[in-house]
Amino acid sequence: MNIGSNAKARTGVATIGITVALMLGVAGCGGDGNGDKKPTASTSASRGGSAPSPQEGQSAEPLAELRGPDGLTLKITSAARDSGGFLTINAELKNDGSRDAVLSSQLTGNETEIMKNGQSFGGATLVDPKGRKRYYVLRDTDGRPLTTAGVQSVKAGDTVPVFMQFPAPPEGTDEITFQLPTFPTAPLKISD
Repeated sequence: MNIGSNAKARTGVATIGITVALMLGVAGCGGDGNGDKKPTASTSASRGGSAPSPQEGQSAEPLAELRGPDGLTLKITSAARDSGGFLTINAELKNDGSRDAVLSSQLTGNETEIMKNGQSFGGATLVDPKGRKRYYVLRDTDGRPLTTAGVQSVKAGDTVPVFMQFPAPPEGTDEITFQLPTFPTAPLKISD
């Protein structure tokens, strides 16, 4: 029987639905509107400036900000462990360019199973430098990556909420390196 697989698929779909709903709520909070130029990859360990205005427990300061091709900026807002043994990366993909940006198929990765499910962020990986291990995006029982999917392009000035879900590194591992094709790598601190 395939009852266990169906239950896992429904649980995965429910998790995705909840995560997307939360991300849409956060995306509606708006941006800061300043046109400051940021470094290619930066982390928010200790920056000066005005005090952030936390909203419902989230810091206004991103964990990392990565500049990609065609004016795209990926702002990683959280890297949190879930109770089910997952690590979820939440981010905002913004087009700072003056033209619409078409997303590269490289973001999907090169695994056949993920590629057959269309455009996604399935090419993302996490590296645990301490444990010397690489983590790939999780998939549901049908091989679909547990990431934002179906985003083909981002209009000039628009921001799209993005998530990627991975197996969680072992407890005690609190620093990882995030990798996404066409973007620079970035060190991230995991929040528990």
